[in-house]
Amino acid sequence: MPIPTRPRHALAAVLLGASLALAGCAGTGDSGAKEAAADRGAAAPEAARGAEGPASAYSSGAPQAGQGGAKAAPGAVRQHVIRTAELSVEVEDADKALARARDVAAAAGGHVADESTKRHPGGGLTSRISLRVPQAAYEGVLKELAGTGRLLERRADAKDVTDQVVDVESRIATQRASVARVRELMERATRLTDVVELERELSSRQADLESLLAQQASLKDRTSLATITLELSEPEAVEARDDDEPGVLDALRGGWDALLTSLTWFVIVLAALAPWLVLLAAGYAVWRRVLGPWRARRRARGPRRPARPAPNPWPRCRRRAPR
Repeated sequence: MPIPTRPRHALAAVLLGASLALAGCAGTGDSGAKEAAADRGAAAPEAARGAEGPASAYSSGAPQAGQGGAKAAPGAVRQHVIRTAELSVEVEDADKALARARDVAAAAGGHVADESTKRHPGGGLTSRISLRVPQAAYEGVLKELAGTGRLLERRADAKDVTDQVVDVESRIATQRASVARVRELMERATRLTDVVELERELSSRQADLESLLAQQASLKDRTSLATITLELSEPEAVEARDDDEPGVLDALRGGWDALLTSLTWFVIVLAALAPWLVLLAAGYAVWRRVLGPWRARRRARGPRRPARPAPNPWPRCRRRAPR
């Protein structure tokens, strides 16, 4: 009796779910990547090619797996160190010392990353320049820059980031293998919903891969080029008078400054009062032209005489005085 077969789409759904589960477990570490690679033999060549990309090229000096049948020994991993230094030097001419620092960095194969110059009130210059030089020329450039003048301060720092570099390389290899598996599943998918889900998963894993590649590039730049910050300062001019007692010239200069300040403020106050003075002058002109002649004509007429009372028709009887 023949065994009934399942529909083709149901079988594809089961295979798709199992593959996604294996791919999710593989993204968490190297052990998951090995198990998924064993289950998906077709993705093994892509993973091998991804592991031999920029991640392996970054750790130059160590033998790579798959070349001559030899595997990389743990002791053959190249050390990666981030070196930084800060120098403070006093020089007679900051411009010449700055030009010499540029020439030293260029001769060593480096470049100028940042530069700034400031002049002090006393007349001296202070320049600050940041140089990026190869690790091989770090000690020589540091010695030459320290000899440009009188060394005031020196600080150097070396940070070992070998573990971080190796971790980023391993995560990049695993992530590339994961991306390759998702792309293989997309080629086999037939349903639209499966394709949409796989595209979303592929976009997320590619974003993680790009982030890891950016971290790798930053580490490569910081470990291949050392950073030296040089501060050049000129000695400040010593003042001729050390005491604070004023002299005759100081008093004359102070009086002249006070006079100029007073005149300046007088002009400012006069300018502020100018609109009011114009208004008062206009009012005075109106008073002189209109009220002045009117008051003059009034004074010319003289005072008015009081009107006489009307005669009383009934005169009062005069009383005779007693004898």
